[in-house]
Amino acid sequence: MYEDLPQLIKSGQRMAKSFFNLKELIITMSQSIISRPDSSEYAPYYGKYIDLVPDGDLIKILSAQFNLTLALLRGITEAQSLTRYETGKWSLKEVIGHLTDTERIMCYRALRIARADETPIAGFEQDDYVLAAQFDTRPLTEIVSEFQTVRHATIALFHGFDENAIGRRGTANNLSITVRALAYIIAGHERHHVNVLQTKYLPLILNKAKEL
Repeated sequence: MYEDLPQLIKSGQRMAKSFFNLKELIITMSQSIISRPDSSEYAPYYGKYIDLVPDGDLIKILSAQFNLTLALLRGITEAQSLTRYETGKWSLKEVIGHLTDTERIMCYRALRIARADETPIAGFEQDDYVLAAQFDTRPLTEIVSEFQTVRHATIALFHGFDENAIGRRGTANNLSITVRALAYIIAGHERHHVNVLQTKYLPLILNKAKEL
């Protein structure tokens, strides 16, 4: 069961080291405070994600959250990463893949809207994406590393937006939304799924480990 653990720990340490380099970069950046969106800037559905985001510098929150997510995943074996807490639910790998895909899409929406592109942006079906991605066939370390790469790009993207860009409004999935709201949705979406990992997946993994 634990034969892959040393390799996973080393991989996690390498990823964490890269992340800390990102933190050093963030410290050198000028302050880019993204204020919390009000309820007129997003559809009610997204409120459940935005409400999970604490007050503070969102750029730093995005970087700190990822560090916590890395810590949560560190030491999970390949076998454990295939855990599903119920039949028909995503595996742990698929959850991380879904987080990555969704963050990419939200960033794409933010870029289009921030650049004053008024073309309506299509929605996407998350279950179809997860099914087509075949995340369970890929190593967990590779999936987490890809998530890290996307998070680096997310932080750079939102840091580069000025106040006008952050406040711009567009249409995505037939809903009106601002760039600022998309930034908070990314952060809240991660927090939501990490909460599920902590309450649904990890207890099951730990209980199975005790039985061995």
